[in-house]
Amino acid sequence: MGTEFETEAVFDDDYLYFYEEMLPDERSDRETEVIWSLGGLTEGTRVLDLACGHGRLSNRLAARGAKVTGLDVTERFLEVARADAQQRGLSVEYVHGDLRQIPWTDTFEVVVNFFTAFGYFDDDENRGVLAGIRRALKPGGRLVLELNHAPALLAGYLPSTVTRRGQDAMVDEHQYDAITGRVHSVRTLIRDGRVRTARFSTRLFAFPELRDWLVQAGFSRAEGFSGDGSPLTKESRRLLVVATR
Repeated sequence: MGTEFETEAVFDDDYLYFYEEMLPDERSDRETEVIWSLGGLTEGTRVLDLACGHGRLSNRLAARGAKVTGLDVTERFLEVARADAQQRGLSVEYVHGDLRQIPWTDTFEVVVNFFTAFGYFDDDENRGVLAGIRRALKPGGRLVLELNHAPALLAGYLPSTVTRRGQDAMVDEHQYDAITGRVHSVRTLIRDGRVRTARFSTRLFAFPELRDWLVQAGFSRAEGFSGDGSPLTKESRRLLVVATR
C-alpha cells in the first residue's frame, strides 16, 4: 500500500462539521493550557502552529499573549481561522503552505503540531518535516507535538469507527500495515443525503522511535508525556512530545 492522502477530500467543510462535537471549547482550552505549560510560553513568545487547521489553538494562544503564525494547506480552514481571529479582536498571521516546505529559519521559540497532524507522508518526507521544524526554531526553541499513541491505539484496535451527527454519519474503515507502521483508512461521509469517500493514511509512533527520529533530525533531546501532560503509559491514548533544538 502507498501513503495515499486525499488532502482536499479529507480536510473540508465536512471535516469541520463532523469534528465540531469532538473538539469542544473545553478540550481546546485544556490543550492550550498544556501547550503553554510544557512549551514554556510567556507573553510575546513567537509561536508557529503547524497544520493549524481552523485556528482553534492558534487563536487561543494569541489571546493569551503569544505572537502566533499559523500554517495550513487548506485555504478553507484558514478562512475560518482568520474570521474567528477577527471576531475575537486578535492579530494572528495565517499562511497557506505545506508541512514539507516550511519557509522560516531561526524564527520561532515554539512550534506546535497537534491533533495527529504529523505522519501523513512517507518516512523520508516525515523526517524532512522534523528537519524543517528544527530549522524554523531558534536555538533552544521547543517543538510541542501531539498525536495518536501507537501502543494504546493498537491495543484497542477497531477495524471501523462511526461518528454520527443527527442523520449524518462519518464511517472510517482502517487497515493496519505492520511492515510500514501505517494505518490506511477509507472514510465514507454521509451528509444531507449525499455520500462520498476519501482515503488517507497515517504513520503510527511509540515514543522511543519518534524520540530517535527527533534526535536524528538535530534536536538535542525529546521528552514524552501523555496527551494531558501527565506521565506516559501504555494506556495513554495520546502521545505528547516536547523536543528541544
